[in-house]
Amino acid sequence: MRIVFFANTDWYLYNFRLATALRLQECGVEVVMLSPPGEFGGRFRSHGIRWRTLPMRRASLNPLRELWTLGHLVRLLWSERPDLLHNFTVKCAIYGGIAAGLARVPAVVNAIAGMGFVFASDRPKARALRPLVRALMRIALGGRRSRVILQNPDDARTLTEARLVPERSIRLILGSGVDVRRFRPQPARARSRPLRVLLASRLVREKGVGEFAEAARLLRTQARDIEFLLAGMPDAGNPGSIGRDEVEAWQREGRLRWLGHVEDMPALLNSVDVMVLPSYYREGVPRCLLEGAASGLGLITTDRPGCREVVTAHGVEGLWVRPRDAPGLARLLVQLDADRDLLQRLGAAARRRAVRDFDERLVIGRTLEVYDELLPAPLPGAAAANGQVRSP
Repeated sequence: MRIVFFANTDWYLYNFRLATALRLQECGVEVVMLSPPGEFGGRFRSHGIRWRTLPMRRASLNPLRELWTLGHLVRLLWSERPDLLHNFTVKCAIYGGIAAGLARVPAVVNAIAGMGFVFASDRPKARALRPLVRALMRIALGGRRSRVILQNPDDARTLTEARLVPERSIRLILGSGVDVRRFRPQPARARSRPLRVLLASRLVREKGVGEFAEAARLLRTQARDIEFLLAGMPDAGNPGSIGRDEVEAWQREGRLRWLGHVEDMPALLNSVDVMVLPSYYREGVPRCLLEGAASGLGLITTDRPGCREVVTAHGVEGLWVRPRDAPGLARLLVQLDADRDLLQRLGAAARRRAVRDFDERLVIGRTLEVYDELLPAPLPGAAAANGQVRSP
């Protein structure tokens, strides 16, 4: 049996879907990773996984180029003959769904982690694209031999009310999961040292990166001893990306320390106290919040789709800040700096929720159950393994 994973970056496949691919290998499935060229694809070889590249540009709007890309994808699927194609992100779901029909792929799963730029942004470009994307989604996602995995109930409601996806095809799986054995809380940190605050994400404005930098500036003017760390890289394929020059300027001003791409996230999270994501993006379930929760950090985020799946209410697993409210974010950070007992309670509650609802093994098991709905025979050994997850 062969399953193809198709995403718009090799980085995404390696960081978010490798564990699922390895679990499928244990079931005797050959997994092929498919993405545009990138720096991470070569790493799949060490895991015995083939990687194929597609000449696809995430931000391209050239109709001729996009048709050429779609044709290339159809030919590639014809040559691979997968039993199932699993697409990730809206664009890959649309292209993969159309190409799968033309290449006669018997089963398709589309995982849409948030509605992305076209639905999240109010920019003119996003508004102009929305009708076309909606029309293509109706064509690509409605097949009887396909399923759509969504990460939060808001997205499910949006797609069904707009009649973009039949309700019968939708499966809800909260997030892509987190390895709760790898991301673990460390012993209580010294209360006397400065509070260390981290935002870890793609450097996209709608994720609240600018508000994070502004909160850092405000607290610096108040002589507050709070350290701000920013992890992540600009996203050239996203119109809302923040440029390297702007981030470097923030660093020169002393607002924050920019870490760029970080390989060892567990070690970084064990060195900080608070994970911040003041997002007004249309998130799925943000991976950084899951990793922060599993690590027992204090969380500050917004009451927005995807974010509220991790922090269910203000003061429970974390704190809510209003979108685009840098002064409000600064006040919450001062509150946590002053009340380390509250910080510890929030982190413990976030850890419990991560273990109960977001364990990567649970998420993989539920994903394999969706595969079994479409495949002619259940995956060997998958059902037994899915029932063996125990919280650490």
